[in-house]
Amino acid sequence: MAVRFLNEEVSELCLGKPELTCVSATATINDALTALKKSGDTHVSVWVCGGESGNGSCVCVGKLCMADVILFLCREENLTDPFRAFEAPVSEILPKGSPIVRHLEPNSSLLDAIDCILEGTQNLVIPIQNHHTTNSRNKFLNKQPASYCARHNGHKYCWLTQEDILRFLLNSIGAFSPLPTFTIDSLNVINHDIMTVTYNEPASSALAHFYRSLTEQTSVAVVDEENRLIGEISPFALAYCNETAAGAIMALSAMDLITYIECARPPEDMVNLVKMRLQEKNLGGMVEIMDEFSHTPLFSSSSSSCSSDDEPGSDRNGGMSKVRGSSRNYSMRRSEAIVCSPGSSLVAVMIQALAHRVSCVWVEDEDHTVVGTVTFAGILKVFGSVAGGRRLSRDG
Repeated sequence: MAVRFLNEEVSELCLGKPELTCVSATATINDALTALKKSGDTHVSVWVCGGESGNGSCVCVGKLCMADVILFLCREENLTDPFRAFEAPVSEILPKGSPIVRHLEPNSSLLDAIDCILEGTQNLVIPIQNHHTTNSRNKFLNKQPASYCARHNGHKYCWLTQEDILRFLLNSIGAFSPLPTFTIDSLNVINHDIMTVTYNEPASSALAHFYRSLTEQTSVAVVDEENRLIGEISPFALAYCNETAAGAIMALSAMDLITYIECARPPEDMVNLVKMRLQEKNLGGMVEIMDEFSHTPLFSSSSSSCSSDDEPGSDRNGGMSKVRGSSRNYSMRRSEAIVCSPGSSLVAVMIQALAHRVSCVWVEDEDHTVVGTVTFAGILKVFGSVAGGRRLSRDG
């Protein structure tokens, strides 16, 4: 039954999916940011068309979110003149090496999709079936130099994420019984290759970790001296920030950065502290970024602010505590560290990850030290192994 379920077409997962917001790889980062903010999405897709793609068609070659831009601004070559970085083409911001997006036909199987993810794909680009463009819509799109919907053979496109596939599997979890009841330890799904930074270290010391976590869809653990988990800094949280988060990364400790990105409107004294430290590092361009964007909320869907009495990561007695969500609705932006134990069942960890919208769940040992993570990709590998890594014919 499980094998037949994995042979379902991915088109089943595309029902109701919205059309992609698209930008050209030759558009400037500033133009892409405009398209991103207008779309209301966390990501926009990046395309090359015609001669650029090598075959005359339109091909999605990547995706861009605010976390990409923030970390791009933190590159050494952009620190002194970050405004110039906004004029760079989007192609410069895309990760090198194997693409993290991939086209897949709607009649491809769920197992095909899982195989792509295990090869490093984050998002699968799927044609939306039975949809044709109109002349009036085409005329409108032709006027948009940076934000346009790339089409090939009259198709619009949506994409599937690792989270989409995992949620689909959870809805039919009974087909895989008794596998979901096994512990994550017994299934060898715990990834022990984790990235950590001590809470009082400069956040900038973990920049290499941040770049890697963005590519691998993981997070960086913020720990104390005993390697006990305090919180996390994830690309998912940074994707909801504005451009000032780049200055915060270069100026604050890891723990203070968590506080900064938890606040829709960071306290004025913290903003001033960031500016002062940036000036001390002769990063005047970053100070200008702070001045330009600090008047807007750090993330657009909330107007909450943080006070000195309500800082994540510290208790009333001044001690460190694991970051937890407060009464404010931080939704997907919070830096709360979701944890489980090696003895947790696979289905329990799936539910945790999907309920909290996190791409990895931290695994703590009995003494509360962090020992690893369970990621979406790691969980999908378990389900893919049910079919022995073999694609089945649809008539079989």
